[in-house]
Amino acid sequence: MMIDENQVKMIVAEVIKGIELRERIKTGKIPTGVSNRHLHVSQADLETLFGKGYQLKEMKPLSQPGQYAADETVTVVGPKGSLEKVRILGPVRPSTQVEISLTDSFKLGVPGIVRDSGDTKKTPGCTLKGPAGAVTLEEGVIVAARHIHASTADAAKLGVKDMDRVAIRTGGVKSVVFNNVLVRVSDKFALDFHIDTDEANAAGLKNGDMVEIVA
Repeated sequence: MMIDENQVKMIVAEVIKGIELRERIKTGKIPTGVSNRHLHVSQADLETLFGKGYQLKEMKPLSQPGQYAADETVTVVGPKGSLEKVRILGPVRPSTQVEISLTDSFKLGVPGIVRDSGDTKKTPGCTLKGPAGAVTLEEGVIVAARHIHASTADAAKLGVKDMDRVAIRTGGVKSVVFNNVLVRVSDKFALDFHIDTDEANAAGLKNGDMVEIVA
């Protein structure tokens, strides 16, 4: 059987590419942040829910600089059910967005559409109920895509760049590999791997557990 020289070159090139990729991605550990159901609100919707001129009250800081869990919670109502005491995360944003898990979507009776944060076009809506009033969203309910926050320095160490898609390997007895993980890079970010409660439970992960990028 004759060996095609061009095929050999292609195979060698692929092997070299794989080696270079493994070298580029220095196996760095990334802490996990498990994201429970929550919402981000606009100032206008916040005032409808809690009263004119209302300001969020910080309960505790989150892993990302300047982000916090607020004291305020609302009820999220869907066609088939509701979720009570869903916490608002601050500070306020330009538009309101509700982030749930696939399990939550079944309870609410809405499609569980996986989207990157902020991409809410043609997603399900819901009704939010607060102590002062209610807000009906035509769209804005998403299952947030798993993602990594990284500073420029962190991204350089990990060998990744903004908007890359990578695979993440967990540890422990329920070790899994999460594919299609979006990388977001900004010097405003702290290094964090964000997944929802469904994914964390499936992999046996909790806040602070370390994971790694795999080639």
